[in-house]
Amino acid sequence: MIVDDSRVIRKVSSKITTALGYVPIEAQDGNEALARCKRSMPDLVLTDWDMPEMDGLEFVARLRAVPTSKRPTIVFCTSKGAARDIHEAIAAGADDYIVKPFDEATLRSKLAALARAKG
Repeated sequence: MIVDDSRVIRKVSSKITTALGYVPIEAQDGNEALARCKRSMPDLVLTDWDMPEMDGLEFVARLRAVPTSKRPTIVFCTSKGAARDIHEAIAAGADDYIVKPFDEATLRSKLAALARAKG
C-alpha cells in the first residue's frame, strides 16, 4: 500500500513497488489507508508523514493497533530527515525510513535488509 497525499508520488512509488513484485494499492491519506488495511492487510506499507486528515505517525500507530495475524512491513517515505523524526517514526511502529526522493535501488535494498532481519 502506498499512502501519500501527492498523486505523483503515489504513481512513482507504485511503479517502483510493481517492479519489486508487489501489487500496489494507493491511498491519499491515513484515514483511507487505515480503512483499506482493516479490510485487507497488505504485506508492505509505504507512508508519507505530512498528510491531511491523519498524518503518517498517527496512521502507523493506529495501524499497529489493528488486530491481525499478518504484520505488514511499514516504511516511512518522507522528506523529513532529522534523527528525531526517524526515532519518532520507529517509535510509532515503522520498520524503516527512507528520505524522499528515493529510487528503486534504495527501496529494494531497504526491503531486502528488512527481510533478512525478520528471518
